[in-house]
Amino acid sequence: MPITVSIVEDNAQLRNTLARVISRAEGFRCVSHYGDAESALEALPKDRPEVVLMDINLPGINGVECVRRLKQTYPEMQVMMLTVYEDTESIFNALAAGAAGYLLKRSKSAELLEAIREVHRGGSPMTTHIARKVTQSFQKTTTSSRTTDSLSEREQEVLNCLSQGFLYKEIADKLGISYETVHTYIRRIYEKLQVRSKTEAVAKFLAR
Repeated sequence: MPITVSIVEDNAQLRNTLARVISRAEGFRCVSHYGDAESALEALPKDRPEVVLMDINLPGINGVECVRRLKQTYPEMQVMMLTVYEDTESIFNALAAGAAGYLLKRSKSAELLEAIREVHRGGSPMTTHIARKVTQSFQKTTTSSRTTDSLSEREQEVLNCLSQGFLYKEIADKLGISYETVHTYIRRIYEKLQVRSKTEAVAKFLAR
């Protein structure tokens, strides 16, 4: 089955180009595209895309707030930021809102498609430059933030699976627990580590 993708981008020319690139690529299908967050928030629950490409600088509600609202209601919907912004504040605002990945618009089509595959597999794709900024920021804050030492053995097992790119259902199968129990563990992990997204939790886990 092709990976279904929706696009939220206010530049009509770029939006249409992205839709064509995705639809023409083997193993992908663009199911919808929108020029503003308001339209996307209304329609995406019906479209049910597996991956959403999200711009940050949208008219009205911005892309970061759109991600936050989507993830609150549909936590399984995977969102990747596709933007021109590469400053640390924009990156962390997006990740904190629940974005699974962060890619720059200047990325080549092949890189974009591979990033969509990675997000679909449960990964967190970023350009090398962006990943270095994330790593450096967490290294600076590690000493003052809560660590994974506060997690139970089972919670650490769940987090370890997340860091390897396992999806929630795959974690449930691997650990012999229910899908709902995985959600419970992940909620506890977020609370203990004081994070709001899988990307933040995994970053703290890898920075131990």
